[in-house]
Amino acid sequence: MKRLSNIALSILIITVIVVVGCCLFYNYQLSPVSDSSDIVEIEIPTNTTTKGVASILKENHLIRDERMFLLYVKIMNISDMKAGYYDIPSNLSAKEIVSLLQEGSTKNPNEITITFREGININNLATIISENTTNTYESVIALLEDESYLDELIQKYWFIDSSIKDDRLYYSLEGYLFPDTYYFTDKDVTTKEILTKMLDQMDKILSKYREVIESGDYTVHQILTLASIIEKEGKTDDFTTISSVFHNRMQINMPLQSCATAYYGVGLEFNELGIATNEVITAQNDYNTYQNNGLPIGPIALPSENAIVAAIQPKDTNYLYFLSDNQGVTYFFATLSEHQSKQQELIAAGKWYR
Repeated sequence: MKRLSNIALSILIITVIVVVGCCLFYNYQLSPVSDSSDIVEIEIPTNTTTKGVASILKENHLIRDERMFLLYVKIMNISDMKAGYYDIPSNLSAKEIVSLLQEGSTKNPNEITITFREGININNLATIISENTTNTYESVIALLEDESYLDELIQKYWFIDSSIKDDRLYYSLEGYLFPDTYYFTDKDVTTKEILTKMLDQMDKILSKYREVIESGDYTVHQILTLASIIEKEGKTDDFTTISSVFHNRMQINMPLQSCATAYYGVGLEFNELGIATNEVITAQNDYNTYQNNGLPIGPIALPSENAIVAAIQPKDTNYLYFLSDNQGVTYFFATLSEHQSKQQELIAAGKWYR
């Protein structure tokens, strides 16, 4: 009897050892393959079987053993792992990987990113779109000239009115498209989809100031026009002071005399440290603020939110003049004599030359 008890105890001990050993082995096989958090990119094609998923994970060194992975999936009755593209850290366990595959992935390897910098104009924007998508430069410009499309926008957005259809404008939506970084499904994104995203973002920006705008003296078109000039004429730190100069000039019916508008009027890119030549200044067009009082016919660039805010809420000053030296430092003055004196001082110091 005692002998049978000893045998039973031995069998029990062996069984426990085997079970514990199997559990340890099973858990080890499901543990992370690596301590590194390096990302492994994988694709689980549509209709991939569970065995196929295990094979893909093994090939990419994300699991230790396909059989143990399949056993785990069977024991846990998992049948909802989703197809898609995944970025999986190497230090995830098989259980954690399964959880990711159950959640699914929104990763799109064909996704494109397009950045439109503040201060660019429609000509630049059309070029950027043509370089990053299957749309041509000409198709972008053609859409901006499509009256039915412009009418749709006027109906859709509170901040767009018939001002964008003025025949004197070089480009209908200049200044209305918000400069930012945008993400699109792939290169086949349409121009309309791109412009819609940019207009939607401008809607969000302007809506924050809608009450102030609608109670003020200037239309949205005029605010975007002024903001675009501010964007081209200075740096962010100077925006509200530059805005004050232009507001002060408009209040006394003094020409804005913005080199940026003169350049735009003749189709040239404006150099922030440059100054318009006599030929540019004397050119007759509806953008040249040397030849015309008040704001130009429309925006000359895509303004940032900082420039828009500056146009709406200028700093309170008595300045009527400003100039920038060759290091980009901006100086402000109340009188022309002060302006001229500083200019001569900078010339003598080699900090202002054109």
